[in-house]
Amino acid sequence: MIGRRVLFPPLPNECYAVIYADPPWDYKGQLQHAGPGSGDSGGAIRHYETVQLQDLIELDVSSIAADDSLLFMWATSPHLDQAIDLGKAWGFAWATVAFVWDKQRVNPGFYTMSQCELCLVFKRGRIPAPRGARNVRQLVSERRSDHSRKPIEVRRRIEEMFPRQRKIELFARDADIHGWDTWGAEIPHPQTERTFWQDQREAAGT
Repeated sequence: MIGRRVLFPPLPNECYAVIYADPPWDYKGQLQHAGPGSGDSGGAIRHYETVQLQDLIELDVSSIAADDSLLFMWATSPHLDQAIDLGKAWGFAWATVAFVWDKQRVNPGFYTMSQCELCLVFKRGRIPAPRGARNVRQLVSERRSDHSRKPIEVRRRIEEMFPRQRKIELFARDADIHGWDTWGAEIPHPQTERTFWQDQREAAGT
């Protein structure tokens, strides 16, 4: 499926003050190795469909963003430039790094051993009001679990910061998250009563 144009399910007809996204970044088919003799240890394409930047850009995320809203977006280190471009393409201005996740495990890298992942934050209009907690820590130290699954603690801290705002998680893995709407490849969508990857594979005849 590498290089094939991706079809997305419809975005909700709602507006949100907090949008939390974990895009399935495209690694051009690159797999992950732990060193000589270790064999293939996975990589994104072993676990889910990856999406090219242009397909992500064409998602009309700005249509579900409130006039005053924040976008929290996960970005792997090789995709930091793409993440900033994507946030801007979705109608947000780059703000800062919201969270740094110490995975407590290391992966090999071309330069240094990879151990952390960043959750960036972008702003549209003003910071949503009313505000909640203003003393939320940036560093989250939690051992990595399933491939690409992010720590629940980050979502909990966002809830502390903005407890009363309407929130949605994009590219979600879990459909039932208290206090959040969800949208993504791995959850059912009422518009189709099936996951969109099933629909996509059927359309492709695979």
